Amino acid sequence: MKIGVLTSSRADYGIFLPLLNELKKDIFFDLEIIAFGTHISDSHGFTLSDIIKDEYDTIHKITSLVDDDSEKGIAISYGNTVLEFSNFWSTQKFDLVFCLGDRFEMSAAVQASIPFGVKLAHLHGGETTLGAIDNIYRHQITLASKYHFVSTNINFQKVKELTGSSNFIYDVGSLSLSNIETFKPDDRSVFFKNYDINDAPYILVTFHPETVSAKNNLAFAKIMKDALTILCNKINVIITMPNADTLGSVYRKELNKLKDSNPEKILLVENFGKVNYFNAMFYSTLLIGNTSSGIIEAASFNKYVINVGDRQKGRTHGTNVFNTGFDSVKIIEIFNNLINEKDFKMDNIYFKKHTARNIISKLKKI
Repeated sequence: MKIGVLTSSRADYGIFLPLLNELKKDIFFDLEIIAFGTHISDSHGFTLSDIIKDEYDTIHKITSLVDDDSEKGIAISYGNTVLEFSNFWSTQKFDLVFCLGDRFEMSAAVQASIPFGVKLAHLHGGETTLGAIDNIYRHQITLASKYHFVSTNINFQKVKELTGSSNFIYDVGSLSLSNIETFKPDDRSVFFKNYDINDAPYILVTFHPETVSAKNNLAFAKIMKDALTILCNKINVIITMPNADTLGSVYRKELNKLKDSNPEKILLVENFGKVNYFNAMFYSTLLIGNTSSGIIEAASFNKYVINVGDRQKGRTHGTNVFNTGFDSVKIIEIFNNLINEKDFKMDNIYFKKHTARNIISKLKKI
């Protein structure tokens, strides 16, 4: 069975890894990687190199993004991606192609596949993020896909509502948590040395633009910077940089200013990769930001999360997540309340055992 896997960013590649490892070692499958989006971008860490290191037999590389994260620039990149993939789908044939999530690049690749009748399997459909236009892209991808591997029963019902049928929808849990029970972090001293991290408590921070409220992002970025300026006087701060979203450069600019003003307390990381991101989460005190990892993964590491703004609004989450608007006073208040709390101890609502293996099993039955 010839399987293609669409990966457009460090984020979805990290989520895909457990499934990719299962596909690679099963002779039933002929696996090919289709890498595009920020994987090919030097300004986002050129994460194609990470894919190459993992030694796949076939890696297709598709370049389509322009160096412009304005609304017009994102639209141009979307159009370029559709054009490049129209050529790709016209020459490449697969029994099934996996797509994941809600990125605009992923949506463009999927939309280009529709006239060619490509059979798509979508992961993480049915979720809701009202503060990002990704919400629209995710539902577009769902409607274009034949098979659906969702992360919770709530998302199962949403996909059923969107597609008008419960056929080929499978509640398998979050793929990123597959085999999380066996995860063992690297030795603390080794991990800290590899990333030049000071051996002291730190918070892990990731902020992305709110693409529904694009005009407010400059104000949001400044509020984020103000809050982190105060917090870095209390604790070290490790920040993973934003993806290629509309006006992501606004956040990058403020984060670089923050680093320049507090070089001993702030560490900026372009790309941890999945394993080292999990290491960073494991050793952190808590998480702050508006990224899906705080909603989906943090509970498995017993971490509290301060979820800021509306980017993740509507996404189901556990009681470890504390929501607030872009308000520096409120962010600091919640931090002060949580900093001395014991680790969060409850099940992760996104976790199911053996997610990757269960997907493989469903594929073979299909």
